[in-house]
Amino acid sequence: MTYEEHLDEVTTLITEKYDVADQAAIAMVMRAQADDFFSGHDDDESICTLDRAYLDAKAVFKKYK
Repeated sequence: MTYEEHLDEVTTLITEKYDVADQAAIAMVMRAQADDFFSGHDDDESICTLDRAYLDAKAVFKKYK
């Protein structure tokens, strides 16, 4: 998946797994992106996998909730 698709998937997973409103999940992902949490993903899209999206959703939720 592309970098943008990965961000969308992480956002969706946060809303589904943690019962967070869409806008709140988007805000979390945007804050993580501003903190360069996803900088490696943008450089190497091969790490933009569904398995990684699950891990990233958990990490982003934990850090930015």
